[in-house]
Amino acid sequence: MIKIGDLNLGDFPLLLAPMEDVSDPPFRAVCKTNGADLMYTEFISSEGLIRDAAKSVQKLDVYDYERPIGIQIFGNEISSMREAAAIAEEAGPDILDINYGCPVNKVACKGAGAGILLDIDKMVAMTAEIVKAVKIPVTVKTRLGWDESTIKINEVTERLQDVGIQAISIHARTRKQMYKGEADWSYLGEIMKNNRIKIPVFGNGDIDSPEKAKAYKEKYGVDGLMIGRAAIGYPWIFNEIKHYMQTGSLLAVPDMEERVKVAKKHLDFSVEWKGEKLGVLEMRRHYTNYFRGIPHFKPYRTSLVTTDEYAKVNDILEEVSTVFADEVF
Repeated sequence: MIKIGDLNLGDFPLLLAPMEDVSDPPFRAVCKTNGADLMYTEFISSEGLIRDAAKSVQKLDVYDYERPIGIQIFGNEISSMREAAAIAEEAGPDILDINYGCPVNKVACKGAGAGILLDIDKMVAMTAEIVKAVKIPVTVKTRLGWDESTIKINEVTERLQDVGIQAISIHARTRKQMYKGEADWSYLGEIMKNNRIKIPVFGNGDIDSPEKAKAYKEKYGVDGLMIGRAAIGYPWIFNEIKHYMQTGSLLAVPDMEERVKVAKKHLDFSVEWKGEKLGVLEMRRHYTNYFRGIPHFKPYRTSLVTTDEYAKVNDILEEVSTVFADEVF
């Protein structure tokens, strides 16, 4: 049984990765329904929380149906991160997660996210202060290192464990790689053989099929998997992986009726959470993935990403369900 604090996550939990502009409550809702065991919010700026910035504060929204749920924060100042951690805890999450993995320039080049991998001592000091600042379990999401010459992830995991984190998720790429090239899970395999490591270690990077999930579990021995991009527009991947792990057989891929049903549920949550205008707008990034690979779908995709009214988008989805009812995936 994998545990984070008092939270029981099952024998091999599947986590939804925190993704900026993706992992909002509407997206988390459809992932939870389809088998995600633990989810995290989008990363939230510590400075934004301290300033009470509207966008940052809205990201604190968590709901009981999502539990267990973690709030993730990022920043480059220890005092600000400590204060933001206390603010985040008041929102009622089960876990507080620290983002030490975001590779984008506007974050990493300011010493936050993956940028802190250039200063491991500061990373450890910041983590220690955050652990002291809250009563809920603290976890970390990070990468292997800034580049190949700075990979010290085994040492980092030990030191972060020593200052009190209760789990770590590791994206098996360096910051320099961004999201390119192949993730190198051999480093995770080494961590799992390290007898000093007692906390759960979750692997992230390139898990995009049930077969690969099972193979990586068996080869590298991680305690669970964190899935990000493969879940965008395809939340079914969590239950597909679980079914394959248990039975060795693949579930049938979702048909058009199921895809439209989940896309509409996602849309409904989005409009309910953000209002019609913004809810419709922010759903646009998901339609390509919900309906990927369908021949002659381009006119419908264009309509879905250019229509501003909820009712009209709903009508388009209904038409898609009818026109492509016999589509085989």
